[in-house]
Amino acid sequence: MIRLPDHWQRRDAVSVALWPLSLLFGALVALRRALYRAGWLRSVRSPVPVIVVGNITVGGTGKTPLTIWLAQFLAQQGFRPGIVTRGYGGSARNWPLEVTAGSDAALAGDEPVLLARHAGCPVLVDPDRARGAHALTKHGRCDLILSDDGLQHYRLARDVEIAVIDGARRFGNGWLLPAGPLREPPSRLASVDLRVVQGGVAGSGEFAMSLTPNELVRVCNRATSGLDSFRDARVHAVAGIGHPARFFATLRSLGMEVLEHPFPDHHRFVPGDLAFDDELPVIMTEKDAVKCQHFAESDWWYLAVTAEPDTGFGERLLKLL
Repeated sequence: MIRLPDHWQRRDAVSVALWPLSLLFGALVALRRALYRAGWLRSVRSPVPVIVVGNITVGGTGKTPLTIWLAQFLAQQGFRPGIVTRGYGGSARNWPLEVTAGSDAALAGDEPVLLARHAGCPVLVDPDRARGAHALTKHGRCDLILSDDGLQHYRLARDVEIAVIDGARRFGNGWLLPAGPLREPPSRLASVDLRVVQGGVAGSGEFAMSLTPNELVRVCNRATSGLDSFRDARVHAVAGIGHPARFFATLRSLGMEVLEHPFPDHHRFVPGDLAFDDELPVIMTEKDAVKCQHFAESDWWYLAVTAEPDTGFGERLLKLL
């Protein structure tokens, strides 16, 4: 749960010093994938189609909003989807764990609670996604599995791979961990079925996706207000996500004067983190709000957003299925 290092965006003295470790990391990544391909490590196939949503970089790219969109879209097409996710940041120790809209984010993780709030389908947390997928399908609850942030979880065999790319940062300095932000080399994208670019210009063979603000929601009771509610107002902007600068820029585009408060991704908020010495309103992401709801004050709000991929994306996915 750390901030993304600055050296991941450029090749400086720090990244160059770490480059030999990146070579070792890359060799281990390649070996692991080769072992799965050769059958030395076993992938488990689900009895229903599996769609994996993930990325090849560390940090937020918009996977969770896209997974929500996918669950809603597929349900509209007549599927009965279920979601399995790792539950990063949660403290649960018994798996699989079913998550509901009222689940404790400290136990289940912030992103699973968001998925349960909006996806309209069963959500299970399990670090072993193959086991979670089995739990979702064994009683006929689901006829399709969405694996959130599961691109590198090769134990669960997949039928469709979707990679989400941050349109602003792309692949950083282009190096693997720890010298750069990459979990796998960019060449890995050649083998995925669909590439989605969030917040930037889509290149050849890519689909663009935007995160569209809908409304402001009071954290403590989920009362709603229009996007113009804080136009020209000075606000404390709080973001414990992979790319806080994008959230702050969105608030500025809505006419707010923003006092920035970036936190590490998946940060576990406590009341003291938001004890600002004034009466200004606090605006945060919904991912942060699920962790602050039980101690939220009346003038804390979150910005609700929805994913909007290119129309051709859904059509292409249905053809693949």
